Amino acid sequence: MGALTPIVIAAAFAAISLCAPRTAIAADGDRPCERFISVSATGSANAEPDLASVSVGAIVEADTAKEALARSSTLMAKLIDGLKALGIAARDIQTTAVNIEPRYTQAKDGRPAALAGYRLLNRVHLIVREVKRLGEIIDGAIGLGANQVNGIGFDVSNAETLMDEARRLAIANARRRAELYATAAGAQLGNVLTISETTNASPRTLPMARAAAGAPTPIEAGTRTLTVEVNVTYALR
Repeated sequence: MGALTPIVIAAAFAAISLCAPRTAIAADGDRPCERFISVSATGSANAEPDLASVSVGAIVEADTAKEALARSSTLMAKLIDGLKALGIAARDIQTTAVNIEPRYTQAKDGRPAALAGYRLLNRVHLIVREVKRLGEIIDGAIGLGANQVNGIGFDVSNAETLMDEARRLAIANARRRAELYATAAGAQLGNVLTISETTNASPRTLPMARAAAGAPTPIEAGTRTLTVEVNVTYALR
């Protein structure tokens, strides 16, 4: 589980509806004016990621599509077997792309481009359940023949539990703000009329990059911020 750091952030929004001293009548003529206050507040929780994801694969080129497919199949079979040997479970390996396209020579002297062969991309997406091993897994994949590394990302396995903590913080902050406004307006808070929420889980993700052989890959997971914004409406007494 990732370490949790609760954070409370107040959103600058509040709306108060106060009727005039005499009883006001709604447009339909049947309902008296309702006094209420609506506020928005935000609660956040920071967590250290305990899951990582990355896509690895290889581009191969050959004179014919059949040959490109054969080379790619051999390479990817070796890559997948090697990843399993490194401790990646079969359920955490998923093929996400198999793309083949023709290659053409550059046109010269007005002559049309000629077919030069075929290029095939095969890519698998991995879930790494030991974040500290992500660099090792990437290095291992490259050593097994991968020449593409894409979309490194981080997540937390107990995100919903952390979101619940953020929700509690947001509701507590909303009530504090509503009480402040109500007191300033000479009223008291009544029952909760409505609650709505907006969630935002901001991942720490590294951009896509072309892999190259070299020293062990340093990886920093950072933190992930899970945020909930609530909009709460209270009746006023």
